[in-house]
Amino acid sequence: MTSAPRVLIGHGTENDFVVLPDPDGTVWPERRLDAALVRRLCDRRAGLGGDGVLRVVRSVHVPDAPAVLGEDLQACEWFMDHRNADGSTAEMCGNGIRLFLHVLVTEGLLDRGACEAGVLVGTRGGPRRVGATPDGAYWVDMGPARPFGKGEAHVGDRTFAGLAVSMGNPHLACLTEADLASLDLTRAPEFDPELFPDGVNVELINVLEAGRHIRLRVSERGVGETRSCGTGACAAAYAALVDDGRTEGTVVVDVPGGRLSVRVAPGTTVLAGPAVLVSAGVLCAEWLGPQR
Repeated sequence: MTSAPRVLIGHGTENDFVVLPDPDGTVWPERRLDAALVRRLCDRRAGLGGDGVLRVVRSVHVPDAPAVLGEDLQACEWFMDHRNADGSTAEMCGNGIRLFLHVLVTEGLLDRGACEAGVLVGTRGGPRRVGATPDGAYWVDMGPARPFGKGEAHVGDRTFAGLAVSMGNPHLACLTEADLASLDLTRAPEFDPELFPDGVNVELINVLEAGRHIRLRVSERGVGETRSCGTGACAAAYAALVDDGRTEGTVVVDVPGGRLSVRVAPGTTVLAGPAVLVSAGVLCAEWLGPQR
């Protein structure tokens, strides 16, 4: 690289990311931002540390954007190129996309006031409308929650029944009365690979007030346990509403990293919560090495 590339660190309810500003797709083209580099960036001891990487890039510079966005390609100027900590690509992240919009605003690429009505952002889960709130937080239309069966998660010697829900990525939302703090999520839960051939995010959920307030822990595929998961919060809220005999309503979701709000309505799920930038800097040539 001819100059030191800029990096940002931020989080949404402590679901944290390494953010790579790359508007024109010249700093981190696909051949450079490979799985090995993503793993190095997310390494919490030898790298910057994070649950994933977000590349802030215009959709026209992302090779697979036309396939995932289709006729919405022209409407989505910006694309959230999201990678899991293990280097794999990810379809969608509710915490990440709020942070993504926050970066667009703070970098001067979008006007915050103009974002209050929402702007379309491309993701590998399809286009998503994201907006700013007057109190400094952000919301995102996550699209509909789509149930697609029932399954089980195995955590140690315990089995938890759950509802399979797609939020653009697969989830298994398991309501339980178990003490969440007592569960060992240092190893990923086991699940039915036939129901989830591409892996699954597993939510373990306590209902605090039926259909209105829940708390959860989540194990994300390709990452492990995280402090928060936006799509997981949506899947968990939907499962809590279904358990209460409803498919619409607003649910407060407490995660280890903070609090989110999820509104489930016909054809849509809206997630709201904070986004915070922690630091900004550059990657040193010593760490990047000559191959970069």
